Amino acid sequence: MLTRLMILGGALLATSALLTSVLACPFCAAVSQTFSQEIESMDAAVIATLVEAPEPSADGAGVEATFEIKQIIKGKDLLKDTKSIKSLYYGEGRKGRDFLILGTEPENMMWSTPTLLTERGVKYINDVVKLPATGNDRYVFFQDYLEDEDEMLARDAYDEFANAPYSALHDLKPKMKHDQLVKWLKTPDIAANRRRLYFTMLGVCGSKDDLKMLETMLESPERTDKAGLDAMIGCYLTLAGADGLPTIEKLYLANKEAEYADTYAAIMALRFHGTETDIILKERLLESLQLMLDRPSLADLVIADFARWEDWSVMDKLVKLFKEANEETSWVRVPVIRYLMACPKPEAKEYLIELEKIDPDAMKRAQTFFPFQSQAVPTRADGEKMAAAEKMLAMADVDDNQLPPEEETEAKADVAPVAADVASTKSGQETAMAKHTVTRDEPTGDGDRALAAAINGNPNTNDSTAQAVGILQRIQSTAIPLVMTFALMLAISGILWNPANKTSL
Repeated sequence: MLTRLMILGGALLATSALLTSVLACPFCAAVSQTFSQEIESMDAAVIATLVEAPEPSADGAGVEATFEIKQIIKGKDLLKDTKSIKSLYYGEGRKGRDFLILGTEPENMMWSTPTLLTERGVKYINDVVKLPATGNDRYVFFQDYLEDEDEMLARDAYDEFANAPYSALHDLKPKMKHDQLVKWLKTPDIAANRRRLYFTMLGVCGSKDDLKMLETMLESPERTDKAGLDAMIGCYLTLAGADGLPTIEKLYLANKEAEYADTYAAIMALRFHGTETDIILKERLLESLQLMLDRPSLADLVIADFARWEDWSVMDKLVKLFKEANEETSWVRVPVIRYLMACPKPEAKEYLIELEKIDPDAMKRAQTFFPFQSQAVPTRADGEKMAAAEKMLAMADVDDNQLPPEEETEAKADVAPVAADVASTKSGQETAMAKHTVTRDEPTGDGDRALAAAINGNPNTNDSTAQAVGILQRIQSTAIPLVMTFALMLAISGILWNPANKTSL
């Protein structure tokens, strides 16, 4: 149950990212705003020297310090002849050191907390503000600072790549430093988020000669060797193509002993290839994902992909999973209903009527989370359909206090596949890209690690992918997901759990 809630949290973060991000590195998530973004968002930016600072306060609060402006990076017309500024300062013993300080509100300039810079940091800031907004020259520059000895510069360079259009990595291919990437990937203490970037870059500039190294990592029993596994698998399949799928199937999809986090990483990598590249035929990827239907407790992770990619061949098997669901696999029911709602085949409507009789509560929940229903959705057994406005009103009337804590946790878990589906469906050049740690029931220690949602919507993506999503689902995934998920979280326990009817849980 803990796993489902963690996935839900990651999906909600991904939904937020969906509304604000553009297509970027498929397996990377920026740690913070870059220097470029911060300077661009402010009215003024200066490099200033600390000349006077009172003694630090006993409670650790900031003290007003005086800084002498050494260089105006931005806002010369606003600062004019200003020679010094005052800003809150946290720290001691840095008199004479240089800081980056940002200002906003020109009429009454408010200055940010100063950021301490080394000499190299000062040069870095001056070089960054001169870079073009896009293009190879920009990323060639930042490539030289990845894993820099100055951690602040290394982090900023990573964030620049994490925010870069995925196409920029392909443009950078002739100037990528392949051997350096391999060296970093073989270094055990490289952070997982950076390994994801380096695997993604290796997928661009690598060759089949790198497959042996990647296979060794994939098969390694050491958890550190498999940090950033989703990007590693994505890289492996990029270089190996469809010939690499049997290895992934054996290790993570068909292997019922595989850790949940590893299996989930493999699904993310396949989803990436199905929406971002045309290296492997979608039909072949679907064959791999169908192996998950032999693992009922995890089947819900891939059902949305079958609907999104219009694979209606698994309909009968999904209906069987619904009918045979037990306490360990009950969360498969809502995704199955949603799959049938999206299916245009007449059999789907017949199945929906049949399955509603088995679990009417699952049908209600599926319709609640599927406001834009397809033509396959049947009229409810009582001859009425629950309108979206009525559903939201009903949610508002539920008393959350009626749920026992442990049952509330289980109820929240049921929404995870739905929220994850929303987060992974995109249109145009938008992306849902959020890291989140996943575990399953029992934490796996070092085996639990961040997983990144795969990218959709690349301009080079096959048109059939975009068509498969459907116009209405695109609207749902780009215009209202954040509002919907927020509203649903407010009353999730009441709408998902009915103490009088537990057949679907």
